[in-house]
Amino acid sequence: MRVLVTGGAGYIGSQTVRLLRGRGDDVVVYDSLELGHRQAVGDTPLVVGNTRDEKLLRSVLRDYKIEAVIHFAAYKAAGESVLAPGKYFDNNVHGTLSLLEAMRHETIPHLVFSSTAAVYGNPKVLPVSESAELGPENPYGESKLLVEKILPWFDQAHGLKSVALRYFNAAGADFDGTMGEDPRYAQNLIPLVLKAATGRAPSIKVFGSDYPTPDGTCIRDYIHVIDLGRAHLAALDYLRGGGKNEIVNLGTGRGASVNEVLAAAEKAAGHPIPVERVGRRAGDPVSVYADNRKAREVLGWSPKYGLTEIVDSAWRWQSTHPDGYGDEG
Repeated sequence: MRVLVTGGAGYIGSQTVRLLRGRGDDVVVYDSLELGHRQAVGDTPLVVGNTRDEKLLRSVLRDYKIEAVIHFAAYKAAGESVLAPGKYFDNNVHGTLSLLEAMRHETIPHLVFSSTAAVYGNPKVLPVSESAELGPENPYGESKLLVEKILPWFDQAHGLKSVALRYFNAAGADFDGTMGEDPRYAQNLIPLVLKAATGRAPSIKVFGSDYPTPDGTCIRDYIHVIDLGRAHLAALDYLRGGGKNEIVNLGTGRGASVNEVLAAAEKAAGHPIPVERVGRRAGDPVSVYADNRKAREVLGWSPKYGLTEIVDSAWRWQSTHPDGYGDEG
């Protein structure tokens, strides 16, 4: 299958590109390289461009005879989105609309969309299922939800089928230690903990130790980036097999506390990690983890890896690449 991967030089996109190529698909990467890296895609054909450039997208779809698209290209820093909402709606929503219009004009029928569990906000019921109440608490989550609402209309009008995948907490790295998340820009717990472990940060802040959880710290559902990549391939195969529009959670279905992450990181690093314990952070949910039954039933997907594999692989990458891919775009 000839697949265009937007944002394919980024963290999750590059892992998915490797998996696609590993099974024999022809892949083209479309990435602005604002946050992606050329090294992450190797010799995969790369077109440098922004998803708001519909004219360029149409020419790429046409010239490479693309049959399906996996769409990762988006800004994803929730905190930044609160300060710069226009940036997020312009890139994440406008950029996706340009892509959908290009796909419509070039009659590309299948899209796998990278969404997020941030569409749920602070969930009231656990585990979180796809039918849970939606309430994004930042423009990042709202931008993804807006796209989810747009997609069925493109199916109704143009027969463009899609699967939106709502990730929980993406983490980990390739097991060979050659690919992973750039720790210079990462804002999530595991790369931040390992940043302190490599000495690139003085310590890791733990926000709150008095939550109503077994050890007093917040609980999140961490899912290995390779499991996420596998899910995108499963979604693509589902659509190719005649599947209908779907929205699907991607999580392990189990939560891990901040203290459990710290313990796993110290074991992987082989030494203590400096910790600064401070008060709770406003807006942090106590516990969030996925109901992943739909992914199992609809996509035939289930996660292979748990917290140990996630942290060990992340440490293997980050301890040898503390500055990520370096300064090259």
